[in-house]
Amino acid sequence: MVQTITLQESLWFSAVALLLGLITMRFRPELRRSVLVNLFLIALGLGGLTVLSRYQPIPQQLTIAVIPREIFLLIVALGNIRIFITFMTSVLLARRAVPRILGEVTMALSLVVYALIRLDAVGVNPTSLIATTSIAGAAIAFAMQSTLGNLLGGISLQLDNTCRIGDWIEVEGQTGEVVSIRWRYTALATINNVTIIIPNAELKKNRVTLLGRRGDQRIPWRRPIEFGVGYEWTPGQVIAVVHAALERSEIPFVATEPMAHCICTGFESSAIKYVVYYWLTDIKSYLVTDSRVRVHVFAALGRAGMEIPISRSDLYLHSGRHLQLTKSEQEQESRVALLRSLELFAPLTDDETHALAAQLIGTPFGPGDIATRQGEPSDSRYILARGQVAIFRDAAPGSSPARQRLATLAAPAIFGEMGLLTGQARTATITAESEVLCYRLDKAAFEAIIQARPELADALAQTVVARQAANDATLASLSAEARARATGTRAGELLRKIRQFFGLESGD
Repeated sequence: MVQTITLQESLWFSAVALLLGLITMRFRPELRRSVLVNLFLIALGLGGLTVLSRYQPIPQQLTIAVIPREIFLLIVALGNIRIFITFMTSVLLARRAVPRILGEVTMALSLVVYALIRLDAVGVNPTSLIATTSIAGAAIAFAMQSTLGNLLGGISLQLDNTCRIGDWIEVEGQTGEVVSIRWRYTALATINNVTIIIPNAELKKNRVTLLGRRGDQRIPWRRPIEFGVGYEWTPGQVIAVVHAALERSEIPFVATEPMAHCICTGFESSAIKYVVYYWLTDIKSYLVTDSRVRVHVFAALGRAGMEIPISRSDLYLHSGRHLQLTKSEQEQESRVALLRSLELFAPLTDDETHALAAQLIGTPFGPGDIATRQGEPSDSRYILARGQVAIFRDAAPGSSPARQRLATLAAPAIFGEMGLLTGQARTATITAESEVLCYRLDKAAFEAIIQARPELADALAQTVVARQAANDATLASLSAEARARATGTRAGELLRKIRQFFGLESGD
């Protein structure tokens, strides 16, 4: 029969395990299932020991009579050890982020110690057993040296905090997230949905680049974006244009601090080389964020009229002038068609429309670029030829939310007209929501048209106040009737400001 002292010791250890299990479930609810499974194992083992204490199916004089007892004791010990280790690693040492493999090794060592204790308890001398199996153990160790090397490599990698689950690393030209560190290998998940298995011994021998972490501190990952610009523009001009564009851009996963910056890196036969350095906050999005930054740089250079040089064949060189003339003609026709599609410019004659189209300045924007910012000085308006922009009203500093969406404009449309018509500061922040092509119309170019066509002032006033009333309706939930009243009240006052700004006579 099972000794009473063995059953009592099992009950005491199990009572402590139950208490620690309840504490673990209280502080780590996600481990509830694992703890309950271990408690079930303990209950199963204790139940078996209780039955054996009352009934003995195998005569005690037989050697094999101890086997059922040892099996149930092993089940109880397994549940107790697993709960103790879970409590230590997940509750007491939770802030230290104890490596998972350390818990697994502790589990294995605990079972070895338990086995030695139980062997001694049943009358087997562990020392003599170890001595008789030393030769066989040496042979096994020699055969498993690669496996042992991987095991020790995995332990050392985690104990010295080389990498953790969730870290992004670069090793042997492969970049991926550490998703598992096991006894034999470390698994990396790449952005291509490929899992790379690297033996721990190899990972320990090779150089590992840890991305986005310095010690225990998570930091953004600095990424370089290279591009070239022709010698027609000085490095100072190019750097200033790119810096200004990056300051105004709102690109997902690009840190605002440290701020992205541009530097000149060298001179080549056809271009000056530059690099934009930005800091990435979400490492798994590095490819798509690189692309977004390139889009913004390309749009900024386009707005400034700066070209990225390309190689040209002899055929292109010989026919370049013809192609350039054809492209200019097509561009002029598309601008004229855009102006004619807008009701505001319908009163213009063909000559006036062509003259105005020639004054338009191509201004591309990438997704997230800020075309106008509330409060900035303004002396131009934008004609939206392609894409979609969002209009926002910025709140006072410290208010929540910091920005409220007023409307969405899709091409063809006009925005930013208030500054052009009255000279006042921008009244809203407008950002590109897609790849956007705008044409900027400055005051000097528009002034000649409105001087020749004073009646445009009235149409402009009606357009502007209608949009302002719609924005107010969004902000204050005005009814359609209240919006109409607001439009009628403001139109006359705005028309007066437009005439005054452009020096028109009141009788025009």
